[in-house]
Amino acid sequence: MKTLNGQSLKLLLLSGSNNLYNHYPEVDALNVFPVPDGDTGMNMNLTLTSGSKEIQNRSDDNASEIAKVFSRGLLMGARGNSGVITSQIFRGFSKGLENLAEVDALAFSAAFQKGVEVAYKAVVNPVEGTILTVIRESSQYLADTVKDNMSIEKCLDLMLQEARESLKRTPELLPVLKEAGVIDSGGAGLIRILEGMRIAASGGFVERSQATVTEASAGVSEAEEDGYLLDFVLKLLKDKKEFNQNRFNNILSTNGNDLVVNLKDDIVKVHIRTLTPGDILNYAQHFGEFLKVQVLKVNEDNDEIQFIADHIVKEKKPYAMIGVSSGDGIDQFFKEIGISVIVKGGQTMNPSSEDFVSAIKKANAHNVFVFPNNSNIVMAASQACEMMSGQGTNIYVIPSKTIPQGISSAIMFNPEADGEENFRAMKAALKNVKSGEVTYAIRDTEYNGLKVKKDDYIGIFEKDIVVDHPDKIEALLALLDKMVDDEASIITILLGQDIDEKLSKKVAELLTDRFPDLDIDIRHGNQPVYSFLVGIE
Repeated sequence: MKTLNGQSLKLLLLSGSNNLYNHYPEVDALNVFPVPDGDTGMNMNLTLTSGSKEIQNRSDDNASEIAKVFSRGLLMGARGNSGVITSQIFRGFSKGLENLAEVDALAFSAAFQKGVEVAYKAVVNPVEGTILTVIRESSQYLADTVKDNMSIEKCLDLMLQEARESLKRTPELLPVLKEAGVIDSGGAGLIRILEGMRIAASGGFVERSQATVTEASAGVSEAEEDGYLLDFVLKLLKDKKEFNQNRFNNILSTNGNDLVVNLKDDIVKVHIRTLTPGDILNYAQHFGEFLKVQVLKVNEDNDEIQFIADHIVKEKKPYAMIGVSSGDGIDQFFKEIGISVIVKGGQTMNPSSEDFVSAIKKANAHNVFVFPNNSNIVMAASQACEMMSGQGTNIYVIPSKTIPQGISSAIMFNPEADGEENFRAMKAALKNVKSGEVTYAIRDTEYNGLKVKKDDYIGIFEKDIVVDHPDKIEALLALLDKMVDDEASIITILLGQDIDEKLSKKVAELLTDRFPDLDIDIRHGNQPVYSFLVGIE
């Protein structure tokens, strides 16, 4: 083929991922370092699997969109150094295809060159003789030889040709490989990905082989495509039956397919598609205790997650609220108003989408309301919402951009209303709050005609700097003068880490004197950086 659109690129990526899956035990066997987590193949496999899940049901014809979604999945599922580097390669690959609906040979080559650039930048101390070397040398060889109108098959042939030669040279670059008599495991995994992509480029497709885990799984019926997706985390216990991973894999694989078993220290993580989740759980329980059990019913609608065994996993609550907080005082305030799960973060520490996914799972509710409380965090929360789609939880991201907005919005929760009604009421409440903050300036500047001096305290109203003053208390008062109008009825002040009891009392006295007709609520938020967070309702 001369060009790739979104769907043909998807097939290449899925085929490459499946080929790695089929060979990851061989890649694992190449690990030579004396560390307990020598699982390069498994880490790369789980990383690729995460990306594959993101694009599997995508119908985009735009190649750039498929590459972007695949990259996002890899970044969220990256595990271990090998997985992180692999995710960075495809992150760069995605960047190289930006705004391209179709990809020809020249664009394909340039995208891998971009992947090399991004991957090397992501590693603090790049080591040659690793996957970095293999992707760099194979991508450069393609760049040196690619021609206009060259087929994608030929591009991958050239990459694979040099990648295999590069892999052979890795022991000469990395003495520990030469000493052990092996080639680099990460580079070997990369070649498996490229091989799978090459097969798809010719019209074939690599399916996942159950023989990867054990040959006993070869007899699994195609009927088991229905049934359940079972995921559980098991903590091995010494007073239970002795655990043998090979036997454990064999037993499980005869009861299902798509088996992935990850053992690290005394924790076993399992994913399997099966018709009999109860039998598998009864068997696994002989070796320890469950930390998590999750079952997804697979049917035409594919719309229900069921948590089984109430003595293992708590039954889902009807509702839960999640809020991003930057101080333990804010944590306490949130709990008082019903926010049960706290995500640590803020302006100087933005949580990832994965943090929100973990929080949503921890909330364990049918309806979850998420309050990002920062404009830089809303997108990450929304992405987590998308990632959790179809997993039996209705997730509502309330686009709160400040802590005061989050507080005012969460207070609107009504346990008698349904999810959509609560969402509309909470979102509408955001408009009823004016937000401000006081912090310090790190340099001289001028903003909208206001001269700001380094180390002065600045008052920010919504997104505008409106006050500059060398004293933090005076800065707060000046800010409030600009925020409070005739419609104001409540002032909420959250005090930062730098505000002690003496200053707290002073603030209370000054505000009571200046705004005698308003309700004033002053609390210790203990947030860093910001001396005061202000909400006006």
